[in-house]
Amino acid sequence: MAGLTAAAVAVIGFLAYQASAAAPSAADLAARPQTPSSAPSATTSGRPKPPPKDPLALPAASGKGERVVYALADHRVWLVDEKNQVTHTFSVMPSTVSPPPGVYAVTSRSGAVRGSDGVQIEHVVRFATVQDVSVGFSAAVDGSTPKPDPSKKTGGVRMKRADGDALWAFAVIGAKIVVVA
Repeated sequence: MAGLTAAAVAVIGFLAYQASAAAPSAADLAARPQTPSSAPSATTSGRPKPPPKDPLALPAASGKGERVVYALADHRVWLVDEKNQVTHTFSVMPSTVSPPPGVYAVTSRSGAVRGSDGVQIEHVVRFATVQDVSVGFSAAVDGSTPKPDPSKKTGGVRMKRADGDALWAFAVIGAKIVVVA
């Protein structure tokens, strides 16, 4: 029995020695180069990368004063008060026809109509005409925001009903609409 115990202790001791020899020391870990995932963010110039852009942040080149800002690439709208403070922001489903970046004004509004896609819509705020298509914001009465049929020329930028309510209260005739890329 003593022989078996001595043999077991010897095997355990040998395995412990191998494990400690294979494990890196604190000095070895400090000397290792950092992997890209653990290294501090830096560009090739050695300067830190800027923090990622806040997707909800108002675009910098969107003007001043009270306005509605529509970012085509971000599919987002911001309602901005006279103090340049965002009062509401929301995502939208763009239409198949979009206005080029620029400054527009609300030209007409309709409380409830049928959209060019056949959907009953409300709180229509029109601000541009492109390719003989009126472009404006609206909300489907049924609350849907489906992707438009790419084979049809439509100008309805769709949003949720609550967002449509906020835009309707904010964007009266003549209100400034700023479209950014």
